Amino acid sequence: MTRLVALIFVCIALPAFAARTLTDDLGRSVTVPDHPHRLVCLMPNLVDDLYALGAGSDIVAVTDYAKYPPVAKSKPTVGLPLNPSLEAIVSLRPDLVLASADLNRSETTIQLQKLEIPVFTVSAHGIEGIYQSITSIGRALNREQDSAKLVAALRARAAAVHQRVAGKPLGKILMPIWYDPIVTIGKAAYMTDMIEIAGGHSVTSDIAEEWPEVSLEAVLSRAPDALVLVRGSRMSVDAIRTRPGWRTMAAVKNNRIYYVDDRIESPSPVAFDALEDLAKQFHP
Repeated sequence: MTRLVALIFVCIALPAFAARTLTDDLGRSVTVPDHPHRLVCLMPNLVDDLYALGAGSDIVAVTDYAKYPPVAKSKPTVGLPLNPSLEAIVSLRPDLVLASADLNRSETTIQLQKLEIPVFTVSAHGIEGIYQSITSIGRALNREQDSAKLVAALRARAAAVHQRVAGKPLGKILMPIWYDPIVTIGKAAYMTDMIEIAGGHSVTSDIAEEWPEVSLEAVLSRAPDALVLVRGSRMSVDAIRTRPGWRTMAAVKNNRIYYVDDRIESPSPVAFDALEDLAKQFHP
């Protein structure tokens, strides 16, 4: 018996549940259990969403790099988000798999569908996308009241930050993700929204792409007066200072560097902790 046939037999043996048919963020019709309780998350931010919704105990597996909340690191992993182990997923007998429209491969979804494992996909673009993905997950889990409360709480936190910094000078911020080639945040990135809410202004917010690649000349022409870097990442100010052209940037010459921890990299509730921290740095 081949391994694939064995997997199919396992899936056939899964218990039947009352189900609903929902539309996910890709516009796909997905039949999900009324009350799914064996969840596999294929992106770290989805793990944070589930814990914030009170569904952390229903997670049977996560992917590598899941670290928020810290308790998530104790969950079994099914491998990398781009290439999770199909065998590991099936062996856990999940009644619902949650995936990202942007970072999980469609091939994974297709394979799981063939094995009759439902995959519900969400997408988060901009800060409104974070709210929408939480709302979508709430529908998929039949936790709509919980997701409405969570979204309201996150909106209130963002509004409180925005109100506190209202009327204060806006620093011209560059947030480089990488320097060779230069990749940064564009208009559609939720990090751009968070910098604006925190009382700064991203100098690349006019670029339509979410994660645009830009030239050094384009960066210098925007004359950022401060940089935002992720603490502990390979994108360090010491590395930047070794790059031709960067040393002439006012933000680098004046050592105006803000550091935010890697919570900012997760489009989920934990990013709002980073938002509040950024606002305190921009406007102590």
